[in-house]
Amino acid sequence: MAIRNIREIGDAVLNKKCKEVKEMTPRIKALIDDMLETMYDACGVGLAAPQVGILKRIVVIDVTGENPYVMINPRILETAGEQTGHEGCLSVPGKSGIVTRPNYVKAVAYNENMELYEIEGTELLARAICHELDHLEGNLYVDKVEGRLMDVSDIEEDE
Repeated sequence: MAIRNIREIGDAVLNKKCKEVKEMTPRIKALIDDMLETMYDACGVGLAAPQVGILKRIVVIDVTGENPYVMINPRILETAGEQTGHEGCLSVPGKSGIVTRPNYVKAVAYNENMELYEIEGTELLARAICHELDHLEGNLYVDKVEGRLMDVSDIEEDE
């Protein structure tokens, strides 16, 4: 396993649409392991393959620090409700913005064994799924920010 460099806003790879994963290979397996290690090292709750420069439809998410989800070729099936709150991104370091997302999400994806599964989440997990799947379409949360993008240090002082 290795920690990979996280691409930052302005890097063209973050604005490109990702390709589907056709089969699990040793390289894809290594990428998933590296993505998990990179996400944990950066203290994130999610990471998408384009954030490490790979245009594949793969995301990893762990909102609890102990239950990671690997989502290959994920699709959102259903959403409900809404939540509005601060959102940040490992590819936009030191910044945060107010974003409205669904409060409930049901998605389908393949796991690291290429087995199809459904995942349902609310609140932070729902937000993370939507955020990470946006990356696969070449979209960053900064395009959804209501108001201005803020420095994280300013938010911590307000609270």
